[in-house]
Amino acid sequence: MTTKVTRITKLLGCKYPILQGGMAWVAESTLASAVSNAGGVGIIAGGSAPIDYLREQIKKAKSSVGDKPFGVNVMLMSPNADKLAELVVEEGVPMVTTGAGNPGKYMEMWKAAGIKVIPVVPSVALAKRMERSGADAVIAEGTESGGHIGENTTMCLVPQVVDAVGIPVIAAGGIADGRGVAASFMLGAEGVQVGTRFLSAEECQIHPTYKELVVKAKDTDSIVTGRSTGHPCRNIKTKFAKRLASDEMKGTITPEEFEEITVGSLRKAVQDGNLEEGSFLCGAIAGLVTKVEPAKDIIEDMFAGAEKLLAK
Repeated sequence: MTTKVTRITKLLGCKYPILQGGMAWVAESTLASAVSNAGGVGIIAGGSAPIDYLREQIKKAKSSVGDKPFGVNVMLMSPNADKLAELVVEEGVPMVTTGAGNPGKYMEMWKAAGIKVIPVVPSVALAKRMERSGADAVIAEGTESGGHIGENTTMCLVPQVVDAVGIPVIAAGGIADGRGVAASFMLGAEGVQVGTRFLSAEECQIHPTYKELVVKAKDTDSIVTGRSTGHPCRNIKTKFAKRLASDEMKGTITPEEFEEITVGSLRKAVQDGNLEEGSFLCGAIAGLVTKVEPAKDIIEDMFAGAEKLLAK
């Protein structure tokens, strides 16, 4: 069994079936280009960033990766989702991933432009709906992942999605080494999406404080906040995150107050390393991420490890 050639590598034209997660404020052209040039698929996060900034990031990535594949993540809850959906067509982006919702209303426009569409799904029901609406593949993302999460674990979600759809499935959530890649393939996935391990990539432009928190994190150092708002998010356990989670549990903070306190908190973490007001989004697997290294080494290490295990 090999992890190298799958329907995902054929679909996207990449050497390794690995996508870098579309992490808001984190995934910009430098990191995306490094991942694509190393044989994976780098992704620029749309988030709610200004369209002019995203256009510039896409142009930078295009000039850096040449004919290698890269993509853009469209956060469907974002106020600029409509404009970003049009921008990826205008700029000839080869592939789009989507999060937090159903991209159905953009599907026709994207497919007409020859864009490959790969939505992130937290459930079998959404995976089936995405297949019906023309998705090329789906990313089944477990609750172990950083940022916005569903409730189902990667181990439970991936095989159920694989059984439910005919299109290729990419596993995400809690994958940071060759063992995670091999396990994903044993569950029926044909590729992986990785976020947290790429936070420690040399090319990742986050604040040094953020990077240090990831590398030093232990197995118990992630915490989920935002359950009271209906949009739970996994973060590194800082005093700020612990206080938010505690206030939510005690009911001493309303969903509106929570939103008010956390608006802009991810940017404060990524750009400023602000421990007092920043949300340092990170997956539960951070305890396995122990050093800063180039994206190329990360990818080659993961797939060499997976191949060795699967050859057994």
